[in-house]
Amino acid sequence: MNPQQESKENKIRIGITHGDVNGVSYEIMIKTFLDHRLMELFTPIIYGSSKVASYHRKVLNITDFSLNLIKKAEFANPKRPNIINCYEKEIKIELGKSTKIAGELSFLALEQACNDLKSKSLDILVTTPINKANIQSGDFKFPGHTEYLAEKFNSEDVLMVMIHNNLRIGVITGHIPLKEVAGKITKESILKKIKILHDSLVVDFNIQKPKIALLGLNPHSGDSGLLGEEEEKFIIPAIQEAMDDNMLVFGPFAADGFFGSSNYTRFDAILATYHDQGLIPFKTLAFDEGVNFSAGLPFVRTSPAHGTGYEIAGKNMASPNSFRQAIYLGMDIYKNRQEYQELLANPLEKGRLEGEANEKQNKNSAIQ
Repeated sequence: MNPQQESKENKIRIGITHGDVNGVSYEIMIKTFLDHRLMELFTPIIYGSSKVASYHRKVLNITDFSLNLIKKAEFANPKRPNIINCYEKEIKIELGKSTKIAGELSFLALEQACNDLKSKSLDILVTTPINKANIQSGDFKFPGHTEYLAEKFNSEDVLMVMIHNNLRIGVITGHIPLKEVAGKITKESILKKIKILHDSLVVDFNIQKPKIALLGLNPHSGDSGLLGEEEEKFIIPAIQEAMDDNMLVFGPFAADGFFGSSNYTRFDAILATYHDQGLIPFKTLAFDEGVNFSAGLPFVRTSPAHGTGYEIAGKNMASPNSFRQAIYLGMDIYKNRQEYQELLANPLEKGRLEGEANEKQNKNSAIQ
C-alpha cells in the first residue's frame, strides 16, 4: 500500500445527517466545509440531498462551494466533502416551516447513516438538528436522536451529555414531561447514569479519577426532606453507593447556587436530574459552541447543541461554531477510545484495570 492509499484508509470517516431541510443544517454544513483544510483531518459524508444542498447554497449566495456526489460511503473522496442522496425526487423547501416531507427526509438520512455505521463504513456520526414533531412516524416513535440510536444499536442505556471545553453536563431524565421526572428518580436509575458518565469520562475523555457533581431534584436539595424526599430516599443513597464503588461523586447540590457560583468549575462533569435543570445553565454559558454527546453508545455520536433555527433559516445568520465543535469533539473521543483499546491490549495495563475491577466487585460482594 502506498502512502496515499494508507492515508485514505486511515482517515476518519464522519457521517453527517442533514436534519430538517427547512432549518439551518445545510447553512452550517456549507459554512463549515468552505474551509478545505478540514479535509486533511477527516472525510465528511453527508446523508441528505444534493438538490437541497444546491437550493441552500443559492439562497445563501455562496458560489465557490460544491459537494462530491457518491452512491456509497466507500466511494467517498477523502479530499472533498461528499454527499449521498437519500431521496431522489423533487423536494419543496419551505424555509422556517415544519413540514411532513422535512420529517420524512430527516428520518431517511438518519436511517441510512445508521446502516452504514453498522456495516463499519463510518467511524463517527454527527447529527444536525431535527424537528422532533415532524419526524414522528411508524418508523420513528422517539422523543429524539438519543432514544432512537439507543434502540437501533441495542444499547441498554445511554446518557445525553452537553459539552463545552471542560463543562460537561449529563441528565438523568431526558426528553420526558416534567410531571414524570420525580417518578423516574430512583437509586437504580441514578446509579446507571453515574456509571455511564464515569466510564465515559475515563474512556472518552481520558480522565483517570473523574469528579462528578450530582444536583438535587428539589429546591435547596430538599432541605432535609422539608421540600421533597427524593434527595433523602434516592439521591444521597446513590451517591454513597457510587463512592463505595470507588467513584468520586459529590452532592446533592442545590442547582441555583451551584451554577450561580463558580462551584461547577471544580468538577469534571455534572449530573442534573432533569432536562432543563442541566440545559438552561449550559446554554446560558455555552450556546454558540456547545455540543450534544451520546455517552453509552457503541460508536461516537455528537450534535450541535442548538435546534433547527427556523427563525433564521435562509437568512445567512446561522453560526457554524457548534457544528464545527461537534466534529472536533467527535474526533477527539474517537481517538481517545482507540488509545484506551490499545492500553487494554497491553498485558500490564490490562492486568491493572482488571485488578481494579475485581477489587470493586469484591468490595460490593462484601457489602451485600
